[in-house]
Amino acid sequence: MRASGGYERGVVAALRAAGFRVSLHQPRQIKAFAKARLQRAKNDRLDARLIAAFTALITEHQPERSAPDPRLQPLADHLVFNEQAMDDAARARLRLEHQHDPRLRCQLEADIRRADARVERELDRLLAKVRAEPDLAERLDLLCSIQGLGEKTAVRLVVLMPELGSLSREQAASLAGLAPYDHDSGEHKGERHIAGGRARVRTALYTAALPASHRWNPALIALRTRLIDRGKTHKKALVACARKLLTYANAVLARNTPWVPEGRPG
Repeated sequence: MRASGGYERGVVAALRAAGFRVSLHQPRQIKAFAKARLQRAKNDRLDARLIAAFTALITEHQPERSAPDPRLQPLADHLVFNEQAMDDAARARLRLEHQHDPRLRCQLEADIRRADARVERELDRLLAKVRAEPDLAERLDLLCSIQGLGEKTAVRLVVLMPELGSLSREQAASLAGLAPYDHDSGEHKGERHIAGGRARVRTALYTAALPASHRWNPALIALRTRLIDRGKTHKKALVACARKLLTYANAVLARNTPWVPEGRPG
């Protein structure tokens, strides 16, 4: 079936509980498949046939994936709530900058305090839920051993990227949307850009890479400095640092050992 913003979850869970194998596809995959078949007409019956044809085609070339860990979806929902609270605080701060009425400023300041308190409170609750599961708690601790990767980023990787530790470095970068893709044609050599992947994971790693590559992680500080000296832009250097953080995360989970800083005997 085609994903529909979360409305499909109940159907997917019921079908899997009944023993069915369920293939869930991105809407843009189905749309691209329709274009490839030059299909312009659209209705429920045609959509069902299109999705069935795409599923039959794609399963010939992709191995069957196991059902996702059922523990992770409630944690992901909690994480969304936390991120929405952070957005509420950010919007209130933005409105406060442009508000001069004392009474309204007091209301906005109160909104900011409530949102900030909610963020911290719900983060603690989310971390407690993760640590209540021994295997998830172990993954969280391994990720937190990496210099510059704190609990806020680590819990996002645990919940939103459970495949970490079983992927190659290239696969992990692609899944997180941190892999630079070629844009060449003939003699033309286009500029490489990152694209696709899991936007929330990419944002979390990019946000963590900023302080890590300036203060907390010597290897990332050296990498950022080296790239800047070679003429790379600040943004490209940070993307490279975010990708390096992901490589570290994938490595510690694959080896099941805490991170050892480069140059230090392990």
